[in-house]
Parts: sequence; C-alpha cells; structure tokens
Amino acid sequence: MSDNTFRKPVRKAVFPVAGLGTRFLPATKAIPKELLPVVDRPLIQYAVDEAREAGIEEFVFVTGRGKTAIVEHFDTAYELEATMTARGKSLDPLEPTRIQPGNLVTVRQQVPLGLGHAVWCARAVIGDEPFAIFLPDELMYGSPGCMKQMVEAYNEVGGNLVSVLEVPMEEVSSYGVIAPGAVNGALTEVKGLVEKPKVEDAPSNKIVSGRYILQPEVMSLLETQGKGAGGEIQLTDSMAKLIGQQPFHAVTFAGRRFDCGSKLGFVEATLAIALDRPDLGDDVRAMVQKMLG
Repeated sequence: MSDNTFRKPVRKAVFPVAGLGTRFLPATKAIPKELLPVVDRPLIQYAVDEAREAGIEEFVFVTGRGKTAIVEHFDTAYELEATMTARGKSLDPLEPTRIQPGNLVTVRQQVPLGLGHAVWCARAVIGDEPFAIFLPDELMYGSPGCMKQMVEAYNEVGGNLVSVLEVPMEEVSSYGVIAPGAVNGALTEVKGLVEKPKVEDAPSNKIVSGRYILQPEVMSLLETQGKGAGGEIQLTDSMAKLIGQQPFHAVTFAGRRFDCGSKLGFVEATLAIALDRPDLGDDVRAMVQKMLG
C-alpha cells in the first residue's frame, strides 16, 4: 500500500460515553458523568470543542442506558431559547452545543466489555475511514488542542497515532504504555504497546493518554479480539497488532492533562481552568489564598 493509503483526512470521531461513573456516585446516579461541569462546561463539551478545532465533522457517541441527556445537551432547547430571547439574553453561551443536523450519531454498547468493544460498536458508522477517539474523562487543556496537534502530525506521517505523556514508573500499571523507538521532537515512533504492565515489565513510562487516530483496519482486529487485562476487550491489544503493518507514532501533548475520572483530578481541572479564565482567575486566586490563609 502507498503512504497515501494511510493519510485519508480524519473526519469522524468516536466518543465512548457508556461508562457508569461509579467513582462519582451519588452525583452520577441520574446524571451522566460526561455532563459533570468543569467550571461552566460539561466534560463532553470540552472533548467536542477539541474535536471541532481539529477539523472533525462527524461525532459518534457510543452510549449505554441512562445516557440520553448527553445527546440532549447537543440538541436545540426551544423552550430555553425562547425564554432567553424574550428576556433579552444572548444565546451565545449555547452556540458550542449546536451540532449540524445529521452530524451526531449514537450507537449502543449494550454490555460494558471494555474500550475496545466500545470502539468496535461504532464500526458501521466509521466504515473505511480513519477516525479519532476521545475519552472525555481525560480533559486535555492547551492551545492548540491535543487533537489538533495530533492531526498536524498525522498530516506529516499518516498511519496511527496516540497521545502520550510521561508519568512516574510506579504509576504505569494503571495505563497503556508504549515501547518507544526513534524520537523526533514531540513525535515518537511506537515499537510496541502494553496494557497495564507490571512496573518491572513496563517498556517505558510513556502512557497513552486518551486521544487516538486509528486506521479502520483496527475494527477487523477488534472483531476477533479476546478479553485481555481486567477481563475486558482492550483497544491496546488490537492497536499493538497494527505496529509493523502500518505507520504508528505517539505525540507528546504540549499542554496539560487532567484525569477527570478521579475526584482529585476533577477538582484539579476545575481549579486550574478557573485560574486560567480572564473572567474568574483573579477572584479565584484571591479566594484560594484566603482559604489557605
């Protein structure tokens, strides 16, 4: 195959949003964790905004039971807009929630069998195109956004890409880890991938951090993928089979990553983003200093 085979434009993105969010109970009993707000935007909005900046046109939400509110967030709220208009309020705050008709698709993951299974559930929508994956729990904060940085790298090298960051070695057992090859600035050749290795077996301390660009061939690999770490169908296992068959690189994100799947990470993201906001930063800084007194 020619290099151009692996350089088709990335127009579609998959958002796995079927998780139960049990670490945030009781807050997530009736509200999807993806709608928990960081300052004044829900987690899923940060991911969709990042996707738009990167040129993504079609948004595929892999959902489960109790997740309809996520789709409603991106729907038109006629009553709300009519009331705001009647009261002379601007509709600008709602603009990021608008997605063009036909550009948002939902597919169902009936059984929670892991990230690989969630991605596979989107196979019919993805078809034969390369696609991005966003894990909304991982809030990637920077300008340009993480996926835009990845798309720019993809336009140079094609193939498959993952975003990575370095963590202390004692933390690698919680993540997918790359075996690095040649390094060129923020771009690292990927020689191998291991899901949640023991510390002594980890090939590096560079972990995969919630953003992917993959070629459609990964879907046929997921089709026959057995259960891996944690008894789940791991995306990492199928990605590893692409290495050596197609170009595969990692992009070190020039920005900050917040693990909003944990309570501490969620609080950190809220505080960091509030401090960085021109309309809030000074007041929040003064408030924190007073609290720490």
